[in-house]
Amino acid sequence: MHASVLIAGYLIVTLTPLVLSILQGRALRPFWDEISSGLAMTAFAILLVEFVLSGRFKVISARIGMDVTMRLHQLLARTALVFILIHPFLYQTPFLTFPVPWDVSRQLTLGLGIGSLASGLAGWILLPVLVLTAVLRDQLPYRYETWRLMHGVGAVLIAAMAMHHTLNAGRYSSDPLLAGFWVVLLALALGSLLYSYVIVPLKEASRPYLVTSVQKIARRTWELTIKARRGNELEFEAGQFVWLNLGHSPFSLHENPFSISSAPGNDSGIQFVIKQAGDFTSRIGEVSPGTTAFLDGPHGNLTLKGRTGTGIALIAGGVGVVPLLSIARQLDKDSDPRPLVLLYGNRLVDQIVYKDELRLLAGKDNCDVRFVLSEPEPGWSGLTGMIDRAMLDDVFGFEDASHWLYLVCGPSAMLDVVEKALIARGVPAHQIVSERFYYD
Repeated sequence: MHASVLIAGYLIVTLTPLVLSILQGRALRPFWDEISSGLAMTAFAILLVEFVLSGRFKVISARIGMDVTMRLHQLLARTALVFILIHPFLYQTPFLTFPVPWDVSRQLTLGLGIGSLASGLAGWILLPVLVLTAVLRDQLPYRYETWRLMHGVGAVLIAAMAMHHTLNAGRYSSDPLLAGFWVVLLALALGSLLYSYVIVPLKEASRPYLVTSVQKIARRTWELTIKARRGNELEFEAGQFVWLNLGHSPFSLHENPFSISSAPGNDSGIQFVIKQAGDFTSRIGEVSPGTTAFLDGPHGNLTLKGRTGTGIALIAGGVGVVPLLSIARQLDKDSDPRPLVLLYGNRLVDQIVYKDELRLLAGKDNCDVRFVLSEPEPGWSGLTGMIDRAMLDDVFGFEDASHWLYLVCGPSAMLDVVEKALIARGVPAHQIVSERFYYD
């Protein structure tokens, strides 16, 4: 789905409550009362759509990338939080904990029952907790799986509380048409959870994989290979990733996203390059051949599909090289005649993965592989320092470089530098495709 269609659809869904409220033709209350109600309804619609945004639906993320989708998920949740927090303080009309018989239109007072007041207050308190624990996730003393369970349960509780408060305290949401809209939107939100946590695992269970080998290939870095237990291997595009579940039930929350390093159709199976970085990955070398694996994917749009360029530039930092390795291997497998440049940065020489394979690739007529080290050992003959604008000007200083396709993956700071430098060099934005591991 094109980005413009997604934006239009999002605006239609989140603004529909305001349109339905206006169409009711009710007498207007004081200006700030109407603003407060409008903010609350818009925030509730945003929160329900958040369930869908985080659901790994390819129809949403395939064109814009999962990293962009999740970044939008974060920003929109924070927007909804601001709307919710200020919403009760904008009302100018006094409120009572019971409706009064002479105010049938609920224009003169804000009649809140004890129940609707309690559900609204509980949601108002819990939503900041949910957002803050997401923002500070890496600093919390919980495993990722524990946080994910708490985040999901918390989101459902907040949605239920907000639904009760909206239908029982909302002046406009008492209308059957708008109330029906909320019910449908809540059903879609909960349906997305059902799909993600029940339907997808059932699909995974029908297609198990087995670990065939685990090999150390660089400093704190391992190659893990899996093969389908039965049937054909997963179909994917070079550069994509999957959520990988090793040794757990397909319904378990123990899954992590990893880019595929092998090219599609590799006879050896599907390969991943995994760096030890904590939690699950710190024990990756202990995984035994024969361990059952499940895959959710493929995902990601860091691919060549639908894109053109007179040459291909792959710019990687650290383990960001993994999806670009898949692309380089695919190009070599297809004997693609276009010139290829791989610019690959690391801190130390023993962090370089598949050094011998890449040197063989560099020996081909149309290929150029440049290793970059920020802390080189004595005698290092490759590039040194960080991948920055000066280095990009040097490596891609040839005449038609602005017509190449640039695929970039690595730390966020490097991506920011590379994207700005390429655009400054005259490379069109649509010719730069990047994928971020961290998007906050």
